[in-house]
Amino acid sequence: MNGSELGVEIVAQIGPIGISNTVVTTWGIMLLFTLLALAVRWQLKTEPNRLQTAAETVLIAIEEALKELLPPGSVRRVLPFVATLWLFVLIANLIGLIPGLHSPTRDLSATSALAVLVFVASHWFGIRGRGFKNHFRHYAEPSIILLPFHVISEISRTLALAVRLFGNMMSLEMAALLVLLIAGFLVPVPLLMLHVVEAVVQAYIFGMLALIYIAGALEADTNETLSNSSEENHE
Repeated sequence: MNGSELGVEIVAQIGPIGISNTVVTTWGIMLLFTLLALAVRWQLKTEPNRLQTAAETVLIAIEEALKELLPPGSVRRVLPFVATLWLFVLIANLIGLIPGLHSPTRDLSATSALAVLVFVASHWFGIRGRGFKNHFRHYAEPSIILLPFHVISEISRTLALAVRLFGNMMSLEMAALLVLLIAGFLVPVPLLMLHVVEAVVQAYIFGMLALIYIAGALEADTNETLSNSSEENHE
């Protein structure tokens, strides 16, 4: 992170479309993930090397977290999305430590896009579980009067997800920038480690909230399935 302003800057122009530094950094992170995924795929062996071991360790840890919140049959289905989201937010939070780069997550447009992805994913997995009509029917239960409140709840939690990550990362970068301006490169390493810890914590919180929202949609599907099975057994 350098001493330049924290605002979003347009670094290129494609016709009427401006390409901001947030977009460039995001593309760079996606390219990095693509190259790492290809490298792991090309080196898959029965006896894993260090890269494969590290990748498997991370995936196993994320899978165990999913097993604690999701129905057993949904873990493998949700794992690719949640794992990618978690790792992307983590790297996006930490990349601001590199001189000359800013964390994409200190841009409200980026965190809003991530929050919208979580919103769409929660409904996508819910619809895949029991169909469009049955998934959205619970918004009108137990009474149609509650429908507006459910809609407001969905919108507000999506906004909160975006603003929470944006606010925390923006304040974190501002604090780090002020310290660098005062002390320069003589900033104690433990102080910079606080930036790393906070970035990891914010990534964890965002990922867990996303997982909880998806689990909520799948839990509704599971409860309905169990209820239908119970009714059939009684008949």
